[in-house]
This record gives sequence, C-alpha cells and structure tokens, in this order.
Amino acid sequence: MSQPRPTVGDHGGGVRSLRVPIPDNPLGHTLVYVVDTDRGPVLIDTGWDDPASWDTLAAGLAACGTAPGEIHGVVITHHHPDHHGLSGKVRDASGAWIAMHEADAAIVRRTRETRSERWYTYMTAKLTAAGAPEEHIAPLRSPRPRRLPGFSPALPDREIVPGETLPLPGRRLRAIWTPGHTPGHVCLHLEEDHPERLPGNGRLFSGDHLLPEITPHIGLYEDPDDATVTDPLGDYLDSLERVGRLAPAEVLPAHQHAFPDAPSRVRELLAHHEERLTGLHTLLARPLTPWQLAERMEWNRPWSDIPYASRTIAVSEAEAHVRRLVKLGRAEAVAGSDPVTYVAV
Repeated sequence: MSQPRPTVGDHGGGVRSLRVPIPDNPLGHTLVYVVDTDRGPVLIDTGWDDPASWDTLAAGLAACGTAPGEIHGVVITHHHPDHHGLSGKVRDASGAWIAMHEADAAIVRRTRETRSERWYTYMTAKLTAAGAPEEHIAPLRSPRPRRLPGFSPALPDREIVPGETLPLPGRRLRAIWTPGHTPGHVCLHLEEDHPERLPGNGRLFSGDHLLPEITPHIGLYEDPDDATVTDPLGDYLDSLERVGRLAPAEVLPAHQHAFPDAPSRVRELLAHHEERLTGLHTLLARPLTPWQLAERMEWNRPWSDIPYASRTIAVSEAEAHVRRLVKLGRAEAVAGSDPVTYVAV
C-alpha cells in the first residue's frame, strides 16, 4: 500500500501547514498548522479521525522533520471533527496536552456523555418546533444505537482562556474568543513580526472564523437541558469586527489558503450577512416557520438537491438568522403559532 504524499506549506518563521484530508467532503482537507517551539512542535488543529487522514498527518510531520510522538501540545480552534478528530491519537502517541475553549469543551463532554436516545429525542422536538415535515423527522423516531457512530472526541485537558497567551515556549500566541461558528471558537494571534515583514499586526490562525472565500456556517449548538435562547449570528458579527480591528498582516485559515487584508474580508462577510438578513426580512412579509424560511433561502444548490443532513444544518442556520432579526426588533414570533412562525415588524 502506497504511503500518502504529504503536502507541506512553509509559511516562514517556524510555521508550516499540512493538508489533512476530510473523507467524502467537498472541503477536501483541513490545514493543520505545525508551530515550532522551544519544547517541540505544537499543532493547531489535527484533522479528521480517519486512517488515511492519520497517515497523511504522520507523513506531513515526517516531512517537517518530526513525528506524532514528538508533539508537545495541541491547540484546537473549535470542536468540529475535521479540526479536533485526531487530537486523541496525537496525545496517545506523544503525551501532548490538548487545549480548547471551555464552551466547546462542554460540547465535547455532552457528545461523549449523552446517550444517543436523548439527542434523537431533542432533535425531533427541535425540528418539529421548526416546522419540519414528518418525512424529515420520521428517521429520528427509529431505534438507534446507544452512541452516535464514528465520533468519540478526546476530552481536552487544558482550557484556552481568551486574552491570555498560550504555553508555547519561545512564542507569543494569544487566544481571541470568536464565537459564532461554534460557541467556543477561538482565533490565535501570533504576536510576532511577519517573516516577510508584511505590514500589519502579526499573523492570525483563524480556524473557520475567517476564510478567504467560504462563508462559515452559523448554526445552533445548544444544551438539551438548557433553555437559554442564544444569538450565535450576533456573536459572530461582533467577533468578526474585533478581528477586523486587529488587522493582522496575514490570515492562516483552516481551509483554502493564507491571505492578507483581514479587514477587507471582514467587510465582505458583514455585508453578506446584512444582505441575507434583509432578504429574510422581506420573506417574512407573511408568517413562516424556520423550515419554510430555509426552503426559500439561497443556498449553493436548489433545496431539492440538498441532502437530508444538510437540510437540518440549513434549518439551524435559518433559525440563527431569525433570532438575530428578533433581537434587532425586525421580526417577532407569532403568538400562539404551533409550530412557531415568525413575521417581519
């Protein structure tokens, strides 16, 4: 069996990137960053938990002159499996610490500890309240295995505290809390001069918060036992503006490619979400459920071509946008509606 050919990007100043594949996903790969420190290499994210992805990660580390067993620490931008999936294997190989923001660490704990029946019951109730049709909800009523298959994420052993520098000896890497894509998403600001002396304020490992061409998904990550109504889109827009003000010389994202001029990309994303909110406000000239809104929103393909799981994600994003409209006083829930409908005000 042939070994994977590693794709290593050298970003200078002791920072390299590895393209770790995501199986059966149009994103293709996650950019895992290898940061040299005085105690050994530290990874920013690790990639999907898959044998081919692990082999690619190991081959990439070998091309960098190191190995999984030599990793000193792992910093996770957010809990999604294409970022956190291989963290446990890296720790098993090396004894490395794993750091994550507490809000995403709480999601990891729920994923590990909550029986799958509880999640299916919760999702059934959420989708019913969102106005999903019975044919979409019916599969959730079927008997399921005790645990969700294929993903048992590693528990982190260190907490990323926003504003503090992380324990990378010989480097200055500061955590910036950027919720929205997930509640505990963090960007990581490398407070060092750019190796090519590009103008700006250091470099930013942006995870999925700021990507050169893709608009990150903004959805709902809620505790089934907590009735708090969150505003993830509001959180995302606020944290986007903070990153824009930081004005790093270069952004090192988890997908696609590195790019300069973060403020310009931030402006594009702010304008995109304002346009989307305005479009939803127009749609809500008559009462609609979140499901009906999702059916009418613009996606990268017709609603009829969107797969089952992606429709659930789309409805979550529609509801996140509706919550923002409600908080801005531009929409409200229709009293007594069941499932709940929203209308523009």
